[in-house]
Amino acid sequence: MSKQKPQSSDAFVTEITPQSTDFSRWYLDIVRKAELADYSPVKGCMVIRPYGYAIWELIQQQLDQRFKATGHVNAYFPLFVPESLLLKEADHVEGFAPQVAWVTKGGTEELDERLAIRPTSETIIGVMYQKWIQSWRDLPVLINQWANVVRWEKVTRPFLRTTEFLWQEGHTAHETEAEAEEETRKILALYKEFAENVLAMPVVDGQKSSSEKFAGASRTYSIEALMGDGRALQAGTSHNLGQNFAKAFEIQFQGRDKTLQHVWTTSWGVSTRLIGGVIMTHGDDSGLILPPRVAPWQVVIVPIPRGNWQETVLPKCQEIRDQLTAAGIRVRLDADESQTPGWKFAEYEMRGVPLRLEIGPKDIEKASVFAARRDTRAKQSIPMEGLPAAITALLDEIQVNLLARARQFREEHTSTTDSYEEFQRIMEGRPGFVIAPWCESDACEAAIKAETQATIRNIPFGSAPPTAPCLKCGQPATVSAWFAKSY
Repeated sequence: MSKQKPQSSDAFVTEITPQSTDFSRWYLDIVRKAELADYSPVKGCMVIRPYGYAIWELIQQQLDQRFKATGHVNAYFPLFVPESLLLKEADHVEGFAPQVAWVTKGGTEELDERLAIRPTSETIIGVMYQKWIQSWRDLPVLINQWANVVRWEKVTRPFLRTTEFLWQEGHTAHETEAEAEEETRKILALYKEFAENVLAMPVVDGQKSSSEKFAGASRTYSIEALMGDGRALQAGTSHNLGQNFAKAFEIQFQGRDKTLQHVWTTSWGVSTRLIGGVIMTHGDDSGLILPPRVAPWQVVIVPIPRGNWQETVLPKCQEIRDQLTAAGIRVRLDADESQTPGWKFAEYEMRGVPLRLEIGPKDIEKASVFAARRDTRAKQSIPMEGLPAAITALLDEIQVNLLARARQFREEHTSTTDSYEEFQRIMEGRPGFVIAPWCESDACEAAIKAETQATIRNIPFGSAPPTAPCLKCGQPATVSAWFAKSY
């Protein structure tokens, strides 16, 4: 495939730039050509198109089931946050100040107090929890909200970093520090299970460094994924907020011993960034490759129009579509006569549909369908008898294979070193993860970032203690940190 000429943001994508030519352009080409999203007239904001939003809906539905199974309930809080509330937690406001968008006017009148468009909701929720929580009997409070937030970003990229984005944010309040820590870790484990079993995206779970933690948190935990260009993507975070927000907003309760105590709080979230992660984890030069569990169409049926196909082939295609749909499989039947089967094959391959079924007169004679997998491009004939069970099994096989393939890629792009010179060499180009000893000094972390653009993604749970000194300063190392260039 030849290299494309540079495109304007409004240009129609006619072919996909190869990953090896320009990974960033490849990504943007897929977002546009697969009709996942488009640029909007508002700088830094995207329009999520129906196909992209269908993926988000599947992410929402499956995450929401998991939240509710662990006792969480959904609510909704205001988009606007009064400036006085945002200023109550010093570290929090300092961390978000550069990204906050402000409303200063309502209609023709100047507002008495500026309103922030929420960059996150800890402050507005803190005020409400202060009203709602009076006794230990009111705890725990386990609330999640599905919402949009605004962060004034200087450099944006569809799904990965936009001025406005969609997400869920959980906010919980607990009686004890131990309960808050348990909640924080439980949600991180939930995120990891979801990323791996639904998105087929392997992640490293662990604790963020002090400089990388959420503004106002005591501890931040994250899941980190590795993209196809060797860069890391923070795919989700879970924060133990300690009593920082509880003290700032006077969220107090009467304890079991009748004393007045502050609650312990957490917050956690994932966003539409996950769609970007799926694209860059699995996609290839032909386009998207979607894991079946988040594919809007898991199967596309393409009739082969030969002879009187509308009287013979089409009814059989409709019958099979109905059988698969009844089995809970998301199916699209494309009987559009204006496009050839070959065009459709390429189109649905580009859109990442996991499985294509071709049905023509000869297939009907043999009482079988011809199936083509998107992940391996393997093709096989499958009997029509018992087809729903066979297709369900094949989709499960594709799901498992995509995770295994992504795990293998991560393993092949993970290095270990205790030499800073070697570290610098590895960090040139597309390095992947690099595991190295670190002394937990902010100064060393900052120097490494300035000199190599690499950041500490996290310190994984259960990682072996280092045996060599700190990569940068040579002082005793306390942890084995995972470094990477990141999005």
